[in-house]
Amino acid sequence: MSENFTLALADEAATLALGAKFAHVLAPGMTVYLHGDLGAGKTTLVRGLLRALGHAGKVKSPTYTLVEPYTVSRLHLYHFDLYRFVDPEEWDAAGFRDYFNPESLCLVEWPEKARELLPAPDIDVRLQPEGQGRRAIASANTDSGKQCLKKLNVVF
Repeated sequence: MSENFTLALADEAATLALGAKFAHVLAPGMTVYLHGDLGAGKTTLVRGLLRALGHAGKVKSPTYTLVEPYTVSRLHLYHFDLYRFVDPEEWDAAGFRDYFNPESLCLVEWPEKARELLPAPDIDVRLQPEGQGRRAIASANTDSGKQCLKKLNVVF
């Protein structure tokens, strides 16, 4: 369980807790893709991560704005929700490409909607229904992603 892991999440609290654990291992410059159907818990995971970093405000899915920026713990975090993304020209016009840089952490819901425009992810996290809860499946795609999941493995 060093470069990949699967974890049962019994409820929303468990999803928030997983997000909080990610907060302690993710680093600037990383890109994380969040996969799952509507209501799978992607934004809940981001909420847990942001709360653990000290963000006290509201955390909502940026479905209509496409991105919500946060500055927490001297970290520039961008939470993308590309569910409604349809126009590749909008990507460049909005300057979204610039958000993916060594100082920023980017979390992307629905990455398949803009895959050709996005950098490759360091980590893929898949959330899928399982019984009354969910299953989280994380896989590393880069050396930094592997290091992150190894650190995360220590807390489980």
